[in-house]
Amino acid sequence: MASLDYEQEKSVFRKFYESNRHHFADAKNAYIRTISSLIKRCDVGEVTKIEGRIKDQEECIRKFHRKYQSRLEADEQPYEIKDFISDLIGIRIVCLYEDQISVVSEVLQRHFRILDVTDKTSAVESTEDSFGYKGLHMDLTLSDEMASLPKYLPYLDRPFEVQIRSLIQDAWSVLDHKIKYKKSIPGDLKRRINVLSALFELADREFQEIRNATTELMQQATVAPIGDPLDDARETAGLATAAASAKTVNAFNFLRVAGHFFRDFEFEDYKVDDFVQDILKLDSGFQKSALHKCLNENLKIIRDYRDHFMAENPDKTFSPYTSIRHCLYLYDQEAFGRIISKGTRERFACWQKVSRGNSA
Repeated sequence: MASLDYEQEKSVFRKFYESNRHHFADAKNAYIRTISSLIKRCDVGEVTKIEGRIKDQEECIRKFHRKYQSRLEADEQPYEIKDFISDLIGIRIVCLYEDQISVVSEVLQRHFRILDVTDKTSAVESTEDSFGYKGLHMDLTLSDEMASLPKYLPYLDRPFEVQIRSLIQDAWSVLDHKIKYKKSIPGDLKRRINVLSALFELADREFQEIRNATTELMQQATVAPIGDPLDDARETAGLATAAASAKTVNAFNFLRVAGHFFRDFEFEDYKVDDFVQDILKLDSGFQKSALHKCLNENLKIIRDYRDHFMAENPDKTFSPYTSIRHCLYLYDQEAFGRIISKGTRERFACWQKVSRGNSA
């Protein structure tokens, strides 16, 4: 029963905490599963981390003492400590980019009932001489719809806190917690910390801008013609290098061209990046149009060779990357002689010789 006896209420809270410790862990895990499922279904972009924790019981007591005890006792309002600890169960969601925070927040607001929202970003930005980590904190509980489902019945009285941060904000929060005696730090040190905080914020924005620019490049490559006609006049006329380099093969237009010829294959980003660099090491000015021409002219031959190779080597693979390497080799053996290994070249040459003999 609620009282104004702090020592008694501490004892009551400790007993409550110990007797419900396993229940708290079950609720935390249930919330993590539910939130993970919601985020996957709603396609909010890449989320790097969803994790939870149970707040230490003595930390709960200290928080109550710091934030609520004086006011409640001044108003002579009896209390139970557990009623004032909304973040006993905590969930942390770390997004890749800052603009995903609001999207994740909207998803949670549609499926849970909001008790309180604290925007740490606004709190930090509105105070010139303060510093700290940014992010969005939300105190949530089950919605009426969720509460009606049998699987959520055990957690009806278990509110929880969600912290939503970007990857950079999460990194800053780790460092921020390592800074001791924040209120007593001299002004010059505060300024240095604020500069560091600003650099983290700049990094957050730059990562976001790079993502946007990369997405735009992908979109441009998607709508551009798959194969531009080779413009020999351009070379003789000596147009600007920038104009030519704009058509040089890169990861974005490579995906556009290769995806046209290998529609059922999923090209992984990092492999494409490495493969394009392999091409450019051998021919730094290799054009997207040349790649298209190379595949258009040689892929039928290479597919015939692939079928022959796989029939003789059923335990091996012959991926689209291998096919493209062979097409490049056929297209320009002087430039791309080393795009396939010596043994592979010899096997391919032997097959070509037999194939030409059979066709004769």
